[in-house]
Amino acid sequence: MNTLDTLKARRSIRKFTDQVPSKELVDKVAEAGTWAPSGMNRQPAIILAVTDPDMVALLSRENAKVMGKTDIDPFYGAPVVLCVLSAKSSPTYIYDGALVMGNMLNAAKELGLGACWIHRCKEVFAGDAGRDILKGLGLDPDAYEGIGNCILGYPADEGRDIHPKENYVYHI
Repeated sequence: MNTLDTLKARRSIRKFTDQVPSKELVDKVAEAGTWAPSGMNRQPAIILAVTDPDMVALLSRENAKVMGKTDIDPFYGAPVVLCVLSAKSSPTYIYDGALVMGNMLNAAKELGLGACWIHRCKEVFAGDAGRDILKGLGLDPDAYEGIGNCILGYPADEGRDIHPKENYVYHI
């Protein structure tokens, strides 16, 4: 696929098979995130590649708690979560982290995987469980803010059919 075809074909996937992507594929998706542009090439974002089923379940429970729910899986059964956080010391940290997310979402499609941006990463990593995860990695939890969760797996459906809205681009 060429880049524009991949961008047009990508969908948010919210239903996954039981098959777990290989470490090689997960690493390729994460690598795509590392090539995202950032303000003045500061590269403030980091990616937590979460493949351990117990840790995925913990993050899902914490995400659901932020929503005020306990009976749902906000990760839709995806076996992998790529959590993007960004160093708050960079003035462009939110935008830079969003670009990392975009690269990974598009790379997942190119590699035959399904992905979806799941919010509440900020709240989860500001809470006790998220802070403990960062401390366990030797990272200062006060230095980072969660940007987004890229859930990842093999798609069990194609997602919704979408098209760009009219009047998206104005020429001046």
